[in-house]
Amino acid sequence: MIRSPLPSRTAPSRSPGLAEARRCGAMGVFRLAVTVVCLAVALPPTAIAQTGAPPLEIRPPSVEPMPFAPNPPPAPPAAMPPPSGGPGSTAAAGEAARAIKANLRLAALVTDAGQPIRTGLVWRIYREKPKTDADDRLQAIATASGGDAEFHLEPGSYLVHAAYGRAGATTRVTVEADKLRKETVILNAGGLRLTALGVGDQPLPADKVFFDVFSRDVDQRGERHALVLGAKPGGIIRLNADTYRVVGRYGDLNAVVRAEIHVNPGKLTEATVYHRAAQITLKLVNEAGGEALTNTSWMVLTPSGDTVTESVGAFPTIVLGEGDYSLVAKNQDRIFTRNFTVQAGFDREIEVVADEPSSKQ
Repeated sequence: MIRSPLPSRTAPSRSPGLAEARRCGAMGVFRLAVTVVCLAVALPPTAIAQTGAPPLEIRPPSVEPMPFAPNPPPAPPAAMPPPSGGPGSTAAAGEAARAIKANLRLAALVTDAGQPIRTGLVWRIYREKPKTDADDRLQAIATASGGDAEFHLEPGSYLVHAAYGRAGATTRVTVEADKLRKETVILNAGGLRLTALGVGDQPLPADKVFFDVFSRDVDQRGERHALVLGAKPGGIIRLNADTYRVVGRYGDLNAVVRAEIHVNPGKLTEATVYHRAAQITLKLVNEAGGEALTNTSWMVLTPSGDTVTESVGAFPTIVLGEGDYSLVAKNQDRIFTRNFTVQAGFDREIEVVADEPSSKQ
């Protein structure tokens, strides 16, 4: 059976104006508005194609060009500044900071005619505070050690302190921006070397000899300011030129020598102190020449009954100044006493025999 082909359906012809009116709808009141809306909704043909019908071709009506733009053109984007953390900005900031700072170059001399000090110096820079500041404590803002030193500071006034051992000097300086200020500090200092000997110029054990150095002047309480404590013999102590009270100690008890020593500027002053003392070893034995008894308590007294020292042990060794003493030994609730004399430079053992409650030598 042969069927004749169905007649093809032809889409009714639509005028461009009618299609335009249908798409724009109620917005086609004004020609300008219709044109703008129709341009906005114009899509590619595939976007509005319908099944079984050819795509509609939509063309906007021709209009005359507008004499002016509806909106001003957008402004070009502003140039962004470079990031603050970049290497270029850091270098520029560093150069700017250095440009407004002042340079301070420092040197120190022992005396006016001396040579610059190359080692052993300690520099401290303090910012000078206004008189209205209630906190009068100075705070170091920069330090350096060695010899000559150079600082980069904000413009203003500062206090500069140079320390060379126990010698020191302070001066006030004012620096200006982008300028170099040179300052030389005169310490007016000298050196002090101390040694100690016994009777007959006999050397003393170095580990038992110590020196303390005090200022000559006393404060309101009658005390001297301690400058150096526990200095070993033979070393050089750097001090400002002045007179000092020196206390030499042999051992840690009563073997003490005091002296007034003057230190000259630019010179090394050497002083020797002589101790009249001796080392004493204490022993509690059951018989003369016997072994020392352990767990023995000792007490050394002056003839007036003042305690010189107390210790516990089988045979303690102490240093005592020459003179007369009383010795008390206690072991297992038993007490033994003995009087003895210390002769300068004569080191020896003092035995207390347990069988003899009291003896004298």
